[in-house]
Amino acid sequence: MALRIAKFLSESGVASRRSAEKMILDGRVYINGNKIESPATFVSESDVVSVDGKQVKKSSDIELYAFHKPVNTMTTRSDPNGRKTIYDVLPQKYNGLKYVGRLDFKTTGLLLMTNSGDLARKLTLPSSNIPRTYIATTNGNMKNLALARKGVTVDGIKYRPMQISVLNDKQILVTTTEGKKNEIRIVLRFCGAPVSQLHRVSFGNIELGNLPVGKIVKVPKKTIDEILKNF
Repeated sequence: MALRIAKFLSESGVASRRSAEKMILDGRVYINGNKIESPATFVSESDVVSVDGKQVKKSSDIELYAFHKPVNTMTTRSDPNGRKTIYDVLPQKYNGLKYVGRLDFKTTGLLLMTNSGDLARKLTLPSSNIPRTYIATTNGNMKNLALARKGVTVDGIKYRPMQISVLNDKQILVTTTEGKKNEIRIVLRFCGAPVSQLHRVSFGNIELGNLPVGKIVKVPKKTIDEILKNF
C-alpha cells in the first residue's frame, strides 16, 4: 500500500507529519536515491527512503517492548544526581529504545519502550485516552475516594475522573487516561489517602502479567497493529 511520504515518515517515528513536511521542503528526504520536493509524493513498501543520508525504517519495523521497571530507578537517560536509571538496568542492546511516558523514581511496574519516537508520542497524548492501571498502596483514609472518581482540581490543575476499585484495606486499583505527572499520588493525597507504593499493571491492551522485575519482552506485532489502528 502506498503512503504519502510525510505520513510514512510520521508512522516510522522520524518526526511529526508537519515536521516531516518541512524536512521534505528543505531537501533532506530521498526516495531510492532521488531527492523529493513535494510532501504529496507517494512511497511504496519496495522504496528505500532516507533522511539526511540515513535509511528510514518502515512502519512494519516498529518495535514495542514491555519492561518491568524496578523501584528506585529514574525514567531518563541520565540523572544529574547520580541516581540509577532504567538504562542501567536494561541490557546494552536495548539502549536505543525510547521510553513511553515516565514512571517516577519510586513507582514500579509496566513501562513501555519503543524504537519509534512517533509511537511513543502518540501513546502518551492525553487525547489518545489510553487507560493505565495501577495498584496503589495507602495507609490513609479511603472514605473520600469519590472525589477522585468525579475528578478534582489541585493547586489549579484539573485531573480527570479516575476509575477506582478497593482491593483491600490498604490497596486500590486505579485507572487513569490522562498521564499527568504524579497524578495518582497528587489526587489520592488530596483525597486523604497518600500513596506509599505505586505499581503499574497495564497500559492500554498490554499487561505486565508475571514478567519478572528488571526484565524486558517484545510485544507481539499483532498487538502493535491493534494499537496503530487507533491513530
